[in-house]
Amino acid sequence: MATGNSSAAADGAAPRRRGRAAPVAAAALLLVATVPLLFRAAGSDGVTPVPQLLAFLPWLSVPAGLGLVLSLAVRWRPGLFWAAAALIGTAASLLSYGTDAPPPRGPAVARLRVLTANLEFGRATDGLLAALRREKPGLVAVQECDPDRCATALASPEVRAAYPYRLLAGRGASEGSAVLSRYPLTPDGGVAGELAMPRAAVTVAGRRLRFQVAHPMPPLPASLDTWRTELGRLRDLAAARGPDPLVIAGDFNSSQDHAAFRAVLDAGLLDSARLAGLPRTPSWPARTAPVLGAQIDHVLTGGALRPRAARFLDLPDTDHRALLVDLDLHAGR
Repeated sequence: MATGNSSAAADGAAPRRRGRAAPVAAAALLLVATVPLLFRAAGSDGVTPVPQLLAFLPWLSVPAGLGLVLSLAVRWRPGLFWAAAALIGTAASLLSYGTDAPPPRGPAVARLRVLTANLEFGRATDGLLAALRREKPGLVAVQECDPDRCATALASPEVRAAYPYRLLAGRGASEGSAVLSRYPLTPDGGVAGELAMPRAAVTVAGRRLRFQVAHPMPPLPASLDTWRTELGRLRDLAAARGPDPLVIAGDFNSSQDHAAFRAVLDAGLLDSARLAGLPRTPSWPARTAPVLGAQIDHVLTGGALRPRAARFLDLPDTDHRALLVDLDLHAGR
């Protein structure tokens, strides 16, 4: 009789343990989803791991959904309300961020095609060359242009004939950047950073515009402060841009879910991909995009430039997708 009672007690203890474990597991999953959402709502990128999780904000619905399933399974009412709030918060955050383009002043005087591509230490140089031949952009921002493959290829007679104006900066495989142009350009300084971010003054249809390469450090735990500082410098450039049209193109290592990137947009710039109907099309990592990823490669414009169309291009041998944007340059300021 005692043995039977002990067996029954043991059999009853197992469901109780599972019943206690399920709410704990649900709470852990819901914390993963909720903490980044709270920072997003507060307009802050927080500390590690919040910036890294914010890059994949749409996918926070996965832990929130799993938390909902577990809460349903054990009828944990607080978890049900918590999961519902997390899913609603995620859905609300998916709305694209930024202002609509105001009506341009004056007619379009030129159409300009811009390409930005991160070559992952120069490995995608051949893919870039193929894209240049196929798409024929007028202005190109290149990140991670290494001195051996990329810089050598850009100095070839074929590329020089198509792009007689260029600007190279940085020496290492990750630090190197380049500007290629079919239009006359002069060096125009740059934004200080660990990775080269040169700027050129370009003359298009008799008008001067400024073309800035963006490549701030990624928001890794060891470089989080640098990431914020460098995005802040890009914001300061946008805020003090003056009357000349401005293009900032490159790998921003940040998405619209990062407060530091939204501050750049708030300085009066337009996100070309968003205005072309691609507000959340992932550009990184290329191996899982467009199914899974984050849009961290951008072409931002200010002044008399208006985006007309945008496409993401898959280049071989890089973890980034390239972004091709068509712009109208208007006569007004």
